[in-house]
Amino acid sequence: MLYHFFDWLASQKVRFPGSNLFVFQTFRIMLALIFSLVITTVYGKNLIRFLQKKQLGETVRDLGLAGEQQKKGTPTMGGIILILAIIIPTLLLANLDKVYIRLMLLCTVWLGAIGFVDDYLKIRSRKRAKEKGTEYKKSDSDGLAGKFKIFGQVMLGVIVGATLYFNQSVVVKREVLGAIPAVTSKDGKPVRYDSVRIDGKTRVFVDAKSVITTIPFVKNHEFNYARLLPKKWEDYAYIVYILAVILIVTAVSNGANITDGLDGLATGVSAIIGICLGIFAYVSGNIRFAEYLNIMYIPNLGELSIFIAAFVGACIGFLWYNSYPAQVFMGDTGSLALGGIIAALAIIVRKELLIPIFCMVFLVENLSVVLQVSWFKYTKRKYGEGRRIFLMSPLHHHYQKLGYHESKIAVRFWIITILCVAMAIVTLKLR
Repeated sequence: MLYHFFDWLASQKVRFPGSNLFVFQTFRIMLALIFSLVITTVYGKNLIRFLQKKQLGETVRDLGLAGEQQKKGTPTMGGIILILAIIIPTLLLANLDKVYIRLMLLCTVWLGAIGFVDDYLKIRSRKRAKEKGTEYKKSDSDGLAGKFKIFGQVMLGVIVGATLYFNQSVVVKREVLGAIPAVTSKDGKPVRYDSVRIDGKTRVFVDAKSVITTIPFVKNHEFNYARLLPKKWEDYAYIVYILAVILIVTAVSNGANITDGLDGLATGVSAIIGICLGIFAYVSGNIRFAEYLNIMYIPNLGELSIFIAAFVGACIGFLWYNSYPAQVFMGDTGSLALGGIIAALAIIVRKELLIPIFCMVFLVENLSVVLQVSWFKYTKRKYGEGRRIFLMSPLHHHYQKLGYHESKIAVRFWIITILCVAMAIVTLKLR
C-alpha cells in the first residue's frame, strides 16, 4: 500500500524527503524484515496475553516424554502472529499488482485458515468436555478431519499450478542463439525481446512459456515436465505439472506440521529454508547472476524478495516466544501455512526438485512416521504383534526417548538444515 501510495505521488510529481527510497527493492526488503520482527516480538506479546485470557491453551497427551507436562496450558494458535507478520509488511511494501505476490498472499491465508479451523475445533472439544465436567483426552480424531485438510491442500495446489501455467505474466527468459527468430510466435502473437549487454556483448532474451524446472547434478540443469508424456500428448503437460504441484504442496505442508513437535524446531528450520529460497529468488531474478550460474532467468521475482524477507523475519521473531521453554505454540495455524509457503516459493523459483535437499528435515520427519506406521501394521499382520523401528515417531520424539533435551534436538536439526541448504545452493554449480 505504501508502495502504491508513493508511486501515485510520483505520478503527481509530488516529492517528500525519502519518498524515492520506495523505488529501491533493497530498502523495502530490509524494511519488510524489520516490520515483521517488530510485529512478532512487540505485538506478539499482546496476542499471547489474549490467547491466555481466552484459555486457548494446549492439551498434552501423556506420552512419557521429558518435560511434556510443563507444556500443558501453553497458548496455541500462535500461528496468527506469524501470518500477520508476513501479510502486513507485504501489503504495505510490495507491489500488489505482481502475480507472485498475490499468489503467496493467497497461500498464506488459505492454509492459515485451514489450520485455524483445525485448532479451533480442538479447543472447542476441550471446552465442551470441561463444561460437561468430564476429563478431556486429546485424540487424533479431534479437530478438522484429515480428508478435509487434504482437500484444502489439493485445491490450493490446483490454484498454484494453474496460475503458474496459464497466467501470461509467469514466464522465463530464454537466450536467443544465432539469428533472431520471427517477430511472431506460432500462434501469431508478438514475441517480446530483451536486449542486455553482458561482458561487452549484446545478448537477446525472449519470453518462454514452459513447464521447466531446475534439476540438480545434471549438466543441462533443466527438466521439462512434458518429457514425462509421449510427444503427441505434450500439449497436456500442464496436467502433469499441476499434479506435481499438488503433491509438493501437500507433502511439504504436512512435513512442516509433523516437524512442529518441539519448541522452536519448525520455526527455526523454516527460517533457514526461507533464507535459502530468498537466495534462489535473487539469483534467478537477476539476469547477470542467472547468466553466471547458467540457470534460468525468471523476471519479476524481485518483489517476491519482499515477501520472503517478511517470512524470514516472522519466523525469527516468533522464536523469541517459541524457543525453549515456549511461551506460545504456533499450532496448525502456523505449521500448515509455513509448509505451504515454502512449497509455493520453491515452485515459483523453479527449484521444487531441490526440496528433498533443503527440506531434508521435513522429509525425514515425514518418512519416520510413514515407516513407523507401515512397519507396525505389517508386523502385526504377520506376527500378531506390532513392532516399531523407532522408539517413537516423528523422529524428534525418538531422540527425546533416548534422553536428549529438546532444545539440543532443535538446534541440531537447525544445523542439519543449514548444511542441507548449503548443499542445495552448491548444486547450482555442481553438475
